[in-house]
Amino acid sequence: MQAAVGTIETLGFPAVLAAADAMVKAGAVTLVYYGLAEKGNFIISIRGRISEVNVAVAAGIEAAENTFGGVVIAHYIIPNPDENIVEVMPIEYTQKVERFRTF
Repeated sequence: MQAAVGTIETLGFPAVLAAADAMVKAGAVTLVYYGLAEKGNFIISIRGRISEVNVAVAAGIEAAENTFGGVVIAHYIIPNPDENIVEVMPIEYTQKVERFRTF
């Protein structure tokens, strides 16, 4: 089964931490990527069923925006990413996150 991908980019670490926590608590999703973008922006990506990713991303946006100084720079959901995207971009389930995988 193809897992959807949801991504949130924030300004500053506290906002991305709040978003990540809210996302994994709000939906049956797995955090598959965390990284530092440019200029102090942070990015996280989750995978799961599209219905779960939608709920989780919404909760993550709300949590990030409610964090003191929290700013959501961008967010996006891809319902069924092409196999080429999954192979090239760092959004695959890895051994490190496999025990948290939701399906």
